[in-house]
Amino acid sequence: MTNSVNTNGVVAGRLDADALADNFSDLHPPLDDHEALVAADRCYFCHDAPCMTACPTTIDIPLFIRQIATGTAESAAKTIFDQNILGGMCARVCPTETLCEEVCVREVAEGKPVLIGQLQRYATDKVMDAGVHPFERAGATGKAVAVVGAGPAGLAAAHRLAMLGHSVVIYDARPKGGGLNEFGIAAYKSVDGFAQDEVDWLLQIGGIEMRYGQALGDGLSLDGLKSEYDAVFLGVGLGGVNALRAEGEDKDGVRDAVDFIAELRQADDLTALPVGRRVVVIGGGMTAIDAAVQSKLLGAQDVTVAYRRDKSAMGASEFEQVLATSHGVRIAFNAQPVRVLGNGKATGVEFERTDSSGGELKPTGETFVIEADQVFKAIGQTLTMDAGLEIERGKIVVTSDGRTSADGIWAGGDCALGGDDLTVTAVAEGRDAAMDIHAKLMGKGA
Repeated sequence: MTNSVNTNGVVAGRLDADALADNFSDLHPPLDDHEALVAADRCYFCHDAPCMTACPTTIDIPLFIRQIATGTAESAAKTIFDQNILGGMCARVCPTETLCEEVCVREVAEGKPVLIGQLQRYATDKVMDAGVHPFERAGATGKAVAVVGAGPAGLAAAHRLAMLGHSVVIYDARPKGGGLNEFGIAAYKSVDGFAQDEVDWLLQIGGIEMRYGQALGDGLSLDGLKSEYDAVFLGVGLGGVNALRAEGEDKDGVRDAVDFIAELRQADDLTALPVGRRVVVIGGGMTAIDAAVQSKLLGAQDVTVAYRRDKSAMGASEFEQVLATSHGVRIAFNAQPVRVLGNGKATGVEFERTDSSGGELKPTGETFVIEADQVFKAIGQTLTMDAGLEIERGKIVVTSDGRTSADGIWAGGDCALGGDDLTVTAVAEGRDAAMDIHAKLMGKGA
């Protein structure tokens, strides 16, 4: 990585192409055959496996690792895909350090878990690289289901429904599928166009039609879909971004972190992507960390994540926080934005220190300024659709099976209330809703 950094404001080309290619290489390079066997050999193959309980999609982790250990990686992949058809992406982006690996017996006893995420990637990559799709579609049921949103929840629901013999049409506002897997995660977590390769692979099941550039409210209505299809599944995500509610957030240089990440993910030439010299990211979740780390990797000199509460309340995992600080990102806790400084263009952000002891956020009256020529808002997203469904805390209210307040409409993923805003959770919700839709369509559900 070159040490020369352009000292102007928000500009492109702070680093050359070779440095950027190195910076945005695979965060966790794949295991080779020998490494996978060694890693699998560390598993105790627990009968009552805590790792399996901790997995939102309840993959039989001991089984698939045993299958890798016995040299049958293809069978291991089938075990994974049975529960999580997006197991390849989840192996790359899942916070395994706070899910399956955190409760691994090896982690508890030795502080070094079995590499469950990397072993999952090893197995799923074997099958996907070979172009093999391990499922066959059942006979046609004559039923048709509309899925709105081609993100993890929508794709998981569509695949399971198609596999069960239903005809599925997926509508998505974007020009291609994948949702947050394609547009919303750090580029170094999913390299070489994997998100689109996974969509193409998933569609091999057959029975799924993709219709891009179509969003609810723009020539597409729930009433229209209900009249045309036997069931509707909503996996629309959260399209809006919460307001900063700080003076000056409309200044040049202030933008939504999700837009920045999407732009970076779709960029053909990272040397053409502008980034500030001094960057402030406001927020405490994974999006904030992704925006901050990638700003640093693009060549920003000083990058700070400012979070209004203390470290224990931060949404980003300990692993993500360490990843950020290891790249030179500073994390400022108990920092509430007051106003963005500058005359037209952002030159800094004024913060007020907070006290979050006791669980209640209290202002202290003490202020400080962090200089910045670029400010990213990563303070949560909001539901943008208004479809007459029951909404609570800005999300669609659903049952455990994904049923909404409207008959014939299910929902899952980030747009639905309940669960963590994770790819793996969205997959589980899409899969489970699909099973409930199937039961209802086949006259087996209430």
